[in-house]
Amino acid sequence: MAQTIGPMIAASARLPLSYAERLLGDIPDEKFSAFARTADGLIESNHPAFVCGHLSLYASVIVSELGQDASSIEPSEEYLALFSKTATCQDDLERKVYPPAEELKSTLFDGYRRAIEVLEQSDDAIFSSESPNERMRQVFPTLGALHMFYVGGHFMLHMGQVSAWRRAVGYGPA
Repeated sequence: MAQTIGPMIAASARLPLSYAERLLGDIPDEKFSAFARTADGLIESNHPAFVCGHLSLYASVIVSELGQDASSIEPSEEYLALFSKTATCQDDLERKVYPPAEELKSTLFDGYRRAIEVLEQSDDAIFSSESPNERMRQVFPTLGALHMFYVGGHFMLHMGQVSAWRRAVGYGPA
């Protein structure tokens, strides 16, 4: 059983995860779920809470699609409702809508660390199987292509939103 593809995908997942730790590490809880406010007004864009919650939904997908038990990182019904691809990010200055920052960060980081472990241990043959995501299959026809997107492009796209949010609220680069 060859195990080279999974470790390659896992290696690509480590950099975005490290970047996320830097981007999110110094943001206080009271700002984590708020839209950016500038002299020009409110910027209605995904804030760190929404990005963390949204991305956290995908780690369990990766683990389960690789045939492993994802129950320890499975998102709750609350997370699914708040953070699905069809959910709308809400300005939550009073912190009544979204879970606390530490919970969101640990859910994100723990889930992706588990996904990386499973990627590293998975046999190469599984990555050549057809993508189970019908909607994405035209673009990512294999499970390997889909998972590379989840841990790479999709993850970094949303971390780019956090990077822009940081700049808008006055934080420097991470």
